[in-house]
This record gives sequence, C-alpha cells and structure tokens, in this order.
Amino acid sequence: MARFHVSYYIWSKLVLPFIYHLITSILSIVSLSWIGSIYKAIIWSWSGSWFSWTRQSDAMLRNIEKKILSCLKTSYKRFYVDIGSVVGQCDKIWTISLNDESPKTPLVMLHGMGAGVALWCPNLDAFAATRPVYAIDLLGFGRSSRPKFSSDAAKVETQWVESVEEWRREVNLNQIILLGHSLGGYIATSYAMKYPERVRHLILADPWGFPEKPANVAEMYNLSLWVRAAAVVLRTLNPLWAVRAAGPAGKWLVGKTRPDLPRKYANYVPDAETVIPEYIYQCNSQTPSGESAFHTLMDSYAWAKNPMVNRLDKLDKAVPVTVLYGARSWVHNSPAQVLTEQRPSSTTYVHVINGAGHHLYLDKADLFNKFVLEACARADKYDPRESLVSVTEEQKLSSPPADSTAGDTVTTNSTSVS
Repeated sequence: MARFHVSYYIWSKLVLPFIYHLITSILSIVSLSWIGSIYKAIIWSWSGSWFSWTRQSDAMLRNIEKKILSCLKTSYKRFYVDIGSVVGQCDKIWTISLNDESPKTPLVMLHGMGAGVALWCPNLDAFAATRPVYAIDLLGFGRSSRPKFSSDAAKVETQWVESVEEWRREVNLNQIILLGHSLGGYIATSYAMKYPERVRHLILADPWGFPEKPANVAEMYNLSLWVRAAAVVLRTLNPLWAVRAAGPAGKWLVGKTRPDLPRKYANYVPDAETVIPEYIYQCNSQTPSGESAFHTLMDSYAWAKNPMVNRLDKLDKAVPVTVLYGARSWVHNSPAQVLTEQRPSSTTYVHVINGAGHHLYLDKADLFNKFVLEACARADKYDPRESLVSVTEEQKLSSPPADSTAGDTVTTNSTSVS
C-alpha cells in the first residue's frame, strides 16, 4: 500500500504535471502547420505503419549515412569488424577508413553520445590528407551491434574499452592516435589508462564525464522546485527517449530542438536541413543499447558516476595529451588544469576555442582540424616514451575581446617536451 501511495504521488504530483506543462509549452510555440504534421504522424502510427517504419530503420540509416559521406573528396571504405563476444554473443563495430595505405600512425575517432561516423564529415578529408583515419560507431550506437550492457557503471566502462581494444586487434593497428569527443573522450581516456602502450597521442574534444558533480547543483544554477521535480522524473529515462517515443515524428523533433546543427552542416552536406535530422534520428531510433549504457555511466546527464578527474594520475605520464574545449560549451574545462597539475612531467596541450560550443569539431571545424593535425604531427616526430626529458612552458596566445566577431583565436596553455 505504501508503494501505491508513493507511485500515485509521483504520477499525480510530478509526472502528469510535467507532461501537461510540456504539452502546453509546445502548443504555445508551434504553429498550426507543425501541429498538423504531428497529428498526421500520430495517426500514421495508430494505423499500424509505425512498426513497419521502425523495421526499415537499419536500411534507412545505411542510405542516409552514405548520402552524407558522399560530400567527402577522399575515397573511403565502409565495413564491419567482428570483435567477438565482448558484450553480446557476436559484436560487430561499424567502421569507415580513409587513406589506410599510408604508413603514418593512424588516427582513430570515437564519437559522442547518440552520434555516428557520418557526423565527422567536416573533418575527415583534412585528417586523411596526412595519415590513415578510422572512424567507428561505438558499440551500441549507429550501425554497430546493440548488445545489452551491464547495469554497473564500472563494468560498462570496461566493456566499451575492451570493445575498442578488440577492434584495434582485429584491424591490426599497433599504435594509434586516439581522438574522442564528449562520451568518446571519456572512453578514450579510460582506454589510454589501460592500454597506454597503444596510444601514441590522446586527443580529447570537449570530453564528458571529467569533473565531479557539485554538491549544490540546484543552488548553483538557481533551479526552481518545479525543475528539480522534473529532473527527478527524467533521471530515470534514457536521454533520447522522446525521440523514439515520437515515432515517425522523431526526425522532426530533432530538427526543431537542434536547428543549429543542420544549419552548420549545410556548409558541407547538400540538403542538410533534411539529411542531418534524419541521420541523427535513424542513429537513435533503434534499440537504445549504447544510450542505456551511457545512462548507467551518468549522474544527472552532465556528470559521470566515476568522474575522470579523480583518476587522471593513473594516466601514464608518457602518453601525450591534447585537450580541446569550446569556449561556449556546457562542458566545464576545469579538469584540464587538474590534468596538467597531476602530470607535471608529461606533455599536455590545452586549447580553448572561442566561438565554439560542445560540437567544436563542427562549430569551428577549420581550427579544430588545425589543432588535431598539430597533435598528429607531434606524434609523428617522436615517441614520448623515449624522449621525455624535460618540460618547458610555452607562451600563452592572446585571445580576442569578448565582443570579437573573429572567433578563431584560441587561448592556449601548453606544457611541452623540449
């Protein structure tokens, strides 16, 4: 009976009011034509087409990915890599490779939560001009297998790390330059901790899961009681549940909630306004395997249950690190300072890119590409395991005034090997 009262209270006082406010908020901002589109989508789903539409998602994802990658000037290969039973019975990692005949150290790219290989299209040509490049759909995302991960955060982290390691073995790469964005940065760091001998250089792009969760989050952000209550309810749900719940209207929802992404991709992808929301939706319309694993890792979405900042000292000092942050990102860049402090005799470069948000590889693609290529060039010049001798402090680059429109200048704190 007590459980019934608790459930009744949650639904009557939290869930139902939240749904009501969500619907009324949507109705207050959308036009009648948008409402009509949603209505048609709902009628479509009720008529029985919803489920057949969902079954087509894999083929649609394959086609829409190919359409996005057609903007590349560099030839590429697309293939599955069988990594065995890392999490499921027969896990496969979807991979694209460019310039894989080059003898230079390959660059391996790990995307963020809910993304896929095609979203790297603003960067792939630039990177492949100098070396082999591999971009993978993380296990549980995109076109890779979608096994059921552990419900334990530490085990999930290990499963992702081992999936990357098994992939590396199967592709037969000796050492790699490992680049991770957001969640990919978290996984890349954990991988470098366990397999430092395989990482020639670690590049972190606005990495998620590094700082500790503040004890007074509600007070820090001045959250109202209503917002706190909604957060309690939403915390139990996967981050992109609404996209799947919307059914065929999911791509519309993606486009309306993140209209900036198609607009920015328009510089690279024809018909980006349609193609990009479709791709993001197709990446996340299937079984939320990786998304559920991320939910296991997270503590209120913005933080990790096992934050990296508490174990950066475990990262081998011989592994060089380049950290890239967007000045306008919601990801806090304070862990970069901790990284330099905890590894005083190591090579660490920190770049804050003005005018860029969390998706800095897209917001300021040219500058992002420049810093990644510089890190790759350093990896080509020396093996830090042999040349780590002394440390010097590079001069800080000046940043423009806050109202500058250039947006291409960076503030750099660099610790480098002389």
